[in-house]
Amino acid sequence: MSFLIVLMVLIICCVCILLGFFMYLKAKENHLTTHTFTFQNLPHSFSPLKILFISDIHRRVVSEELLSKVPPFIDLVIIGGDLTEAGVPFERVEENLRILTSYGPTYFVFGNNDYEVGKESLEKLLKKYQVTVLNNTSMPLSSNKGETIFLIGVEDMNEERDCLDSALKGVLTNSFNILVSHNPKIIDKFPENHNISLVLSGHEHGGQIRLFGFGLYEKGKVHVYKKLTLLISNGYGTSGIPLRLGAPAEAHYIEITSDTK
Repeated sequence: MSFLIVLMVLIICCVCILLGFFMYLKAKENHLTTHTFTFQNLPHSFSPLKILFISDIHRRVVSEELLSKVPPFIDLVIIGGDLTEAGVPFERVEENLRILTSYGPTYFVFGNNDYEVGKESLEKLLKKYQVTVLNNTSMPLSSNKGETIFLIGVEDMNEERDCLDSALKGVLTNSFNILVSHNPKIIDKFPENHNISLVLSGHEHGGQIRLFGFGLYEKGKVHVYKKLTLLISNGYGTSGIPLRLGAPAEAHYIEITSDTK
């Protein structure tokens, strides 16, 4: 009987080790999830608008395998928070920024873990690579035809640093607006008469480890509501332990077109 118990323990240990290794490999994957959205109020001179969106990099190095999947001629690169966290060498963060900013004009919102390295220090590095930080503010983007859309960003919600009212100041009521928030729960603060068409977020990692379809958070996906579309990313990196299961690591290629009807 004791032999059977020992054998069972060994089998369980082997299964756990193999599962752990499998989850470690899943955390290192490089999915580029592609989305095509159509909006009636996107000015035709912006169509198609091509965006590379990545959030929750944390401790990872942006891989050449991922970058090989990114189409050429990106219009905007958007980093949706948690670019880094405590203990990550600034040299690694700088290399990630060097790579990402080479694809096009780059914009950034703070995530909860970004503050762990010091806001001023990180902003200094972002400025070095000409990254626009959207701290509760909006940025008008103009086409060569003189048409304008707005990119809006709010800071992390965990410590109530977000201020949606400030971010929306100056945004035109009839413009096409994209809002970037690390935390997708920002939509709960939207006024009823908001004119935001697309929200990009991350933070939840898709639950990171999901068993039998269940996790601490919902798996990343696109939610289509009556007045807006919300994209929640699984994120590219991991928080805590470098393991994933059922919530693939991902970045996003987004192509937005005008409704020609």
